[in-house]
Amino acid sequence: MRFPLLVFAAAVPLLVALGCARSDAAAAPTAAASPLADGAPVPPRMETAVFAGGCFWSMEKVFDGARGVQRATSGFSGGTTVNPSYESTFTNPAGHIEAVQVVFDPAVVSYESLVRLFWHNVDPTTADRQFCDRGETYQAAIFAQTAAQRRVAAASLRQVTARMERPVVARVRAAAPFYAAEAYHQDFARLNPARYEQYRRGCRRDVRLREIWGESAGVAGTRI
Repeated sequence: MRFPLLVFAAAVPLLVALGCARSDAAAAPTAAASPLADGAPVPPRMETAVFAGGCFWSMEKVFDGARGVQRATSGFSGGTTVNPSYESTFTNPAGHIEAVQVVFDPAVVSYESLVRLFWHNVDPTTADRQFCDRGETYQAAIFAQTAAQRRVAAASLRQVTARMERPVVARVRAAAPFYAAEAYHQDFARLNPARYEQYRRGCRRDVRLREIWGESAGVAGTRI
C-alpha cells in the first residue's frame, strides 16, 4: 500500500505493513491486441489482456503459468504519464493504477475464462483499495483491448454486480497504454516466495477472497 496500515499489530512484519508498495529496490481500439510492454509486436495467434486488481505482484501470480497464458507482466496503465517509474506512481500517480498485461493463446484459453479468473481474485466492492493495499493506484479494473473484449467484460461486470451484496466499484475501462514496472517487480512472487507469502497472509487476501467467492475463490470457476 502507499502508507503503513495502523490497524496491523506491531508484530506484523514490515513487508506486510508496507504491503505491495516496496521491494528491495527502492474509446477501445479495434486492433487484435495492444503492443507489448517492451514494444515488441504481439506474437502470431496471441492476444493481450490487461487487468488491474491491486498489487501487481498478486495479479501477476494469478495469471503467470495459467493455462494458455504465455506471459504476464507487472506494470501500470490508465494514467497520463509516459513511461512512469514505480517511484513516480508512488508520489504522483497521475491516473496510473497497478496492472498486469497478459499474453495468451485464444485457441487454448478464452478471454472470458481469464475474466472469470480475474474476478475470483479481487474484491470488486472496495474503492482505491485491495485487501491491505490502500491508495488510488490499487483500483480493480479490466482494460478492454478490443470491442469484443469490452462486450465480454461488460457482461461479466453485470453478473458480478448482480451477485454482490455490496455495491460493485470495479470498472471496465477503455484500453490505455501499458508500461512495464521495473525489473525487480517482475516475477516477485516466484523469485521471493517466502516474502510474498508473508505479505499475502498478513493482508488476509485469501481469507477475504473466500468470504466473497466461497469455494471458487482464487480460481476460474465455472461461473461468476
